[in-house]
Amino acid sequence: MANKTANVNARVEEDVKREAENILANMGIPASVGINMFYHQIIYCHGLPFRPVVPKKTQQSLEDMTRAEFDARMAAGLADAKAGRGLGVEDAFDQLIAGTPAGEAVNG
Repeated sequence: MANKTANVNARVEEDVKREAENILANMGIPASVGINMFYHQIIYCHGLPFRPVVPKKTQQSLEDMTRAEFDARMAAGLADAKAGRGLGVEDAFDQLIAGTPAGEAVNG
């Protein structure tokens, strides 16, 4: 094993540090070993060992909506249903079971 003589000092968000170290600890990996593994992967990949992306928020949760936004969504859904747009209950459940993304499940 190589002699470890270099120190790494980095400022990170406390909650990110805590969560990452908890995950590493559950795996039996000290934080210093996890950081060393990350550095090795950077070397092996000649870059980051993952593709950094910002995940696209696909659905807005009820907690994130105002009352007006919720009411507007419900009114739009009711209008779609009255106009015959959308899926029947059985088709909707079939697609849910099959794993079809919600955005692709609507017809019309």
